[in-house]
Amino acid sequence: MLRRFASLLTKDQLAGLNSALPSWSIVKDRPAIQKRFNFKDFNDAWEFMRLVAKVADQQDHHPEWFNVYGRVDVTLSTHDAGGITEKDVWLAQFMDKAESLIKHEHNE
Repeated sequence: MLRRFASLLTKDQLAGLNSALPSWSIVKDRPAIQKRFNFKDFNDAWEFMRLVAKVADQQDHHPEWFNVYGRVDVTLSTHDAGGITEKDVWLAQFMDKAESLIKHEHNE
């Protein structure tokens, strides 16, 4: 369980996010990270959300997300901690792996 990662990232850790999460960006107006995932269709986007939802629920760390057809916009922040924590980094890395898995399985 990732509850032990509830501490906010330090300034140095935040500065290093580009190497840990190169396809994610820091939100300008609040302490959060975001990414847009693009899939070939709604079914692939839904499968991605289903996979992530299961793990997020197990970790008790839920993303903010918005879905239209094959697009899923995700924002991650640890609300209890008031910003970006290792829980967000871990979930973002899991989402990147889930995206790769779905695209590989469906030859995208």
